[in-house]
Amino acid sequence: MRLFPKVHQLPARLTAGTVILNSGLDLAGADPGTATGLHGMATGTYPFLGKQDPVAFVKLLSKAEIAVGAALLVPMVPSLVAGAALTAFAGGLIGLYLRTPGMRREGSLRPSQEGIGLVKDVWLLGIGLSLVTEELLDRPGRGGISALVS
Repeated sequence: MRLFPKVHQLPARLTAGTVILNSGLDLAGADPGTATGLHGMATGTYPFLGKQDPVAFVKLLSKAEIAVGAALLVPMVPSLVAGAALTAFAGGLIGLYLRTPGMRREGSLRPSQEGIGLVKDVWLLGIGLSLVTEELLDRPGRGGISALVS
């Protein structure tokens, strides 16, 4: 596993990492009303979260976002690890989009006005999957990405 990211991976890592880190830092100071709202939305999609206290949930979410954002921003974190963390995080966001009523237009994957805020995070999933895929395909003995296109 490569220790430092490839130069062309840096813009995607820096962009996604900055956005996620900022969100995590903002959540760190969330008031109880915000915590209750976020927890309510999350438990509607992921019912197992209903047992958790809303404030504790948002603190944990904040720490997770800070960790994922930092993993993307710190170049010593391998792209495979940072990409896997980002993919898992983005997968949860896309799950919210797909399972939360009112986020999509009736009978469609297209977002409703309310769903635009969640569906836009599909770019995070794309970045995460790109980092993971490239790192897995470029492992020694695999021939790299160029072996797939030649």
